[in-house]
Amino acid sequence: MKPKRLELANVGPMKHADVTFGDLTVLVGPQATGKSIFLQLFKLVIDRGAIQSELKRFNIDWAGKPEYFFDLYFGEGMAGIWNKDSSLSIDSENTSLPDLTKPIRRGGMEERLFFIPAQRVMSLRDGLTRPFTDYRSGDPFALREFSEKLHQLVQNEFSKDPALFPKDNRLKKAFRDQIAKNIFGGFGLKTDMERFQKRVVLSSPEGGPSLPYLVWSAGQREFVPLLLGLYWLIPPSKVSKRGSLEWVVIEELEMGLHPNAISTTTALVLELIRRGYKVCISTHSPHVLDVVWALQFLKKNGGQPGDVLEIFSLGSTPGTKVIAQAALDANYRVYFFARDGKARDISMLDAGSQDTSEAGWGGLSEFSGQVADIVSRVAQRREMEAAK
Repeated sequence: MKPKRLELANVGPMKHADVTFGDLTVLVGPQATGKSIFLQLFKLVIDRGAIQSELKRFNIDWAGKPEYFFDLYFGEGMAGIWNKDSSLSIDSENTSLPDLTKPIRRGGMEERLFFIPAQRVMSLRDGLTRPFTDYRSGDPFALREFSEKLHQLVQNEFSKDPALFPKDNRLKKAFRDQIAKNIFGGFGLKTDMERFQKRVVLSSPEGGPSLPYLVWSAGQREFVPLLLGLYWLIPPSKVSKRGSLEWVVIEELEMGLHPNAISTTTALVLELIRRGYKVCISTHSPHVLDVVWALQFLKKNGGQPGDVLEIFSLGSTPGTKVIAQAALDANYRVYFFARDGKARDISMLDAGSQDTSEAGWGGLSEFSGQVADIVSRVAQRREMEAAK
């Protein structure tokens, strides 16, 4: 299933959201405006069978009751997000959220969307990966499933080699160099044994003692689960994608990161697009929208791959040129989820738009603009006073 458009009304805090997906779709807006619910619902639309199969694998039963399923899937307390006034359509075909909870007997069990949640830092406890069953039944499914994937990756796929980063067969060298510089500061990432289970630690470049999870920086704690998620999505082979996966959702990729590290992470998103994934992200970072605006400008005004690589401070190699060209060819969509419950299309990111939500990039550039206006006004006043 490859939906191009998802429209809903009166679901949770959202009064109306009509989103047409691009190669990269970006959701912005204040907290608690429905971005995460929208993205989780999108996964349910695409992966209904796979989600049900995973719940059944761990002997979780919702007794055929949609409200039980909502609590199991979206998280405890979310049973009331659907009501008699709610509606949902996929590519203009009406359905309902309760219909998506009905059991699937056969077919449609392959996962097509990989979800990297905002709570990803919880997937590591003191550096130990956490399986699906390590969570309460009321914890969001997206977190539990993501955590299970990382657990399997670290405990099984990397069982023979303790090195996690850098690895020659994981990510292009240009990305490894940027990650080492902007996030790990020269440290590596590896596993060692803790209570008969592999834990993730930082390894010293000088061969000194490893650094356990609790002494990492906040940005490193946030980034490591994201890095491992990217490892899951990018196989160490000539295969572009993993299995049946076609979509990737990343919530708040910027958490805890310096702007240079956000640039590196955003460049990795472009690598996913180059590999054929369609990507949806939510963000509170104006830095991310700076990149999207710049890429759209380059696309419309004859930008070259070298210009894209310069934005991300990436060296020019055959591999990075292909990524840069894919970025120029991609379609970008941006939606602002407002406090009034309505999602607005601000894809043009036109700072001169009469629509304040677009001109202010969904509120992400409003503060900078306000500061600049005040500074300009004070400077002019100072000049006038000096001229008297």
